[in-house]
Amino acid sequence: MTLPVPDPVDDPICSARGCRRDATWGLLWNNPKLHTSDRRKVWLACDDHREHLTQFLDVRGFLKDTVPVTELVAADGT
Repeated sequence: MTLPVPDPVDDPICSARGCRRDATWGLLWNNPKLHTSDRRKVWLACDDHREHLTQFLDVRGFLKDTVPVTELVAADGT
């Protein structure tokens, strides 16, 4: 069994519309109608937007995990 691996991230900037703050959280999610069960998309969140973005994904049944942004792999593999 393969464990889910989140997509790499480029810049750790909050995914909330209009926010340019540094992200501190990675919200790992997938849409089961579109993605395989081992796929994890990533939304990044600052402390101010974590709750709002979490609720948005959770109410749709998409949220799989929340991790500190330091646990995510950068797009360059570091």
